[in-house]
Amino acid sequence: MQQNEWILDVLSDLKSFAMANGLNALAEQLDDTKLIAAAEIASKHEEALALSNGRKGRFGTHLGGAGRSQRA
Repeated sequence: MQQNEWILDVLSDLKSFAMANGLNALAEQLDDTKLIAAAEIASKHEEALALSNGRKGRFGTHLGGAGRSQRA
């Protein structure tokens, strides 16, 4: 298990608790939160793999990208 995946188990436990106690809106929100957490963990994992393969991370020093002014 990756070092950050424990949070997915915690979110599942919280959702189970919410459902068992009639907190349906909270249970649905925790389900969404778990999806976001899983996506973010996967993104961090892919970023770490890219860095280990010698590519720059998403916050590297690349000078031409989104947000840079392109005046003629």
